[in-house]
Amino acid sequence: MKPQVNIAVVVDVIGALSDKSLLNGNLCLIDDGSFDSKNQGTPDLVTVVVPGQVVQWSALAVDLQTPVEIRSISFVPADGAADAAAYGVDPAAAVGSAVEGVDAGAADGAAPTDHRVSAGQLDLNVWSGVVPPYLVPGVPYRYRLELQMYEGEHSVLHIDSPALMCL
Repeated sequence: MKPQVNIAVVVDVIGALSDKSLLNGNLCLIDDGSFDSKNQGTPDLVTVVVPGQVVQWSALAVDLQTPVEIRSISFVPADGAADAAAYGVDPAAAVGSAVEGVDAGAADGAAPTDHRVSAGQLDLNVWSGVVPPYLVPGVPYRYRLELQMYEGEHSVLHIDSPALMCL
């Protein structure tokens, strides 16, 4: 097992901005994990992880003239609250975050309490976090991946289909 799983977030920025969507081939998610992740190369990637493993997301633009940055990653509530409580974790916090310590670009590695970033601070191409021990094996923990592409009315797009899943 690798100590870190890297997830490449590859975006066709021109296509995404034109379609106002990360679907239709505008987003490709790929990981380099040790396990058999499902749906490689699609927006529906399910990355298989283990507790204690670091997960790192990196944004890459197909169009080199228009940047893409990760604006936020937030986990959709799941049914892991009971397991989180067994580890002394607030169940309300557990269902909202499947990865602890998401690093929003802080140079010192300290994780901010709010994983959203204001537009003035937007310079994030890499986010990372550690898989906590209370995730239920075999349950996909879906997350919202929100991307910022340049500026303007439709420059922020998101997708809720990718997930992390523990063995």
